[in-house]
Formats: sequence, C-alpha cells, structure tokens
Amino acid sequence: MLPFARVVEMHGATVWRVCRAVLDEHDTDDAWSETFVAALVAYPSLTETANVEAWLVTIAHRKAIDIARATTRRPQPVEVVPERRPAPPADEALARRDELIRALDRLPPGQRRAVVHHHLVGLSHAEAAELTGITPAAARRASADGIARLRTLLSPPDPRAPSGAS
Repeated sequence: MLPFARVVEMHGATVWRVCRAVLDEHDTDDAWSETFVAALVAYPSLTETANVEAWLVTIAHRKAIDIARATTRRPQPVEVVPERRPAPPADEALARRDELIRALDRLPPGQRRAVVHHHLVGLSHAEAAELTGITPAAARRASADGIARLRTLLSPPDPRAPSGAS
C-alpha cells in the first residue's frame, strides 16, 4: 500500500476539482481538507485492490455536500436586525387557547385525535396510529386534514368575502 502522503500527491487535484464542482472557492479548501482527514483515518483498512481515486472522489463528494448543507443553515448577516414581537398578554394567550379548544371540538373525531396526538402531544404519526388503531398513513392524512381545517376555523374572516345569505 502506498504511503498516505503519496496518495494525497496523486489524487489531491482530483479531490479538489470534485469539491469545487459542488462548492464555492471559499469552502472548497475546507472540503478538500476534511476529505483527506477522513481518508487518513480509513486508509489503513482499505483493501489492496481498492480503487483509491474512486474511493476519494466518493468521500470528497459527500464532504462537499455536507459543507454545502451546513452553509445553508448558518445565520446570514443582515443590515437591520428585526424587532422582536412582544409576547401576547396572558389573557390574550388564554383566549387563543380557548379558541383552539373550540376549533378542535369542531373537527371530526379521527382528525381531532390525530392532531392532538401528533401536534399537541408530540407523538410520531406511527405512534399516534398505534394508539388509535389506524395505519400510519391514515394518521398522517387525518393530521394534515385536521390542521388544514383548523387553519380555516382559526383564520380571521376575509373582509372581501360577501356577507349574509343570498
């Protein structure tokens, strides 16, 4: 097996091109470094017949994707920091809670159970399905339908909508 320094010499340019194809010039060097750090750890267990270049290209591509994803999650600088909205007064929060309870009572029982189990209790759809004796797909559908109905019930009336019966 070749010394690892020789592997870096032979395939460094290829790894850099793979990283550069996915990332901008600023993140490419980081991905290149991370690729070779990960490869250094795994290199001793690589078989003699392994295609080292293909192996490195795979690592480089995955590292570049990881860095690209991480970049999208980083906070972005802004010119003006937005104002924080104050928390609603306690009586307003209680009124909203009561409004939510009334709206939940207007849902069909299956949708109400699915919404409560998944969105209010925090169970997965599979766990909610197991509790209610339905399939996970049915629990997911009932939950989605219930949330859509709640949005309609809890949204303010459209002032442009015609009023009264015709």
